[in-house]
Amino acid sequence: MAETLGVPRTRSLFPTLHIPENALPEPGRPPRGGEVALWWLDTDREIVGGHPVAAEETPLSPEERDRSARLRRPGDRHRYRAAHIGLRLVLGGYTGLAPEVLGLVREDCPCCGAPHGRPALAGGGPHFSLSHSDGLALIAVSGARVGADVEGVPRPAITDELLPSLHPREQSALRALPDAARPGALARVWTRKEAYLKATGVGLAYGVADPYVGVSEVPAELADFAVHDVPTPLPSYAAAIALATALPLLP
Repeated sequence: MAETLGVPRTRSLFPTLHIPENALPEPGRPPRGGEVALWWLDTDREIVGGHPVAAEETPLSPEERDRSARLRRPGDRHRYRAAHIGLRLVLGGYTGLAPEVLGLVREDCPCCGAPHGRPALAGGGPHFSLSHSDGLALIAVSGARVGADVEGVPRPAITDELLPSLHPREQSALRALPDAARPGALARVWTRKEAYLKATGVGLAYGVADPYVGVSEVPAELADFAVHDVPTPLPSYAAAIALATALPLLP
């Protein structure tokens, strides 16, 4: 159910969200090289792959349970748990391990060296990235370093607030668009940037002015990474992935 980069293979778990056995990845067969597989999840559902999201006994780690418990809004707690249960089920499918025994760690940050960089599987395994916005989550799994981001299209007022944080050329291009087109275009730019920053491990520490990713339908070229817009199951969202092109790949 996945394709090589250019037309990323997508498995849709939206809106049913239940993950039947025959929809899970084949154990021991993660995407290789520049392949990437994408999974959509509806995080408002009550059951993910047979696991009740609100139950005490889930595949989540103590750290994940603690982080979800610290979220103030019940809906945010539920969506966080659902997204991370889905991630563990997908990664468990690829590795052949039970989702509850998977060790998820953080790589060293490329900026400061502290262990809060890209998420990774303890002991090695496929690269992955998780993003969720409101009730929709996107999981990307690849043989190359990958970042994924999904965002809801912002309201016009929020669009105006976010514009100054972008690259000057992107600001100018967005302001030149008709008012009705600007929020969707900004969401497209924003997801490209976050996907890239997740793939590199830098995150949002230095803001989103760089890199320049462009406003047009074809993303700007970046050194070492290719950025791709991803079709979403709902028109009110935008999504993108960034995939390493000049860094070591899994064989």
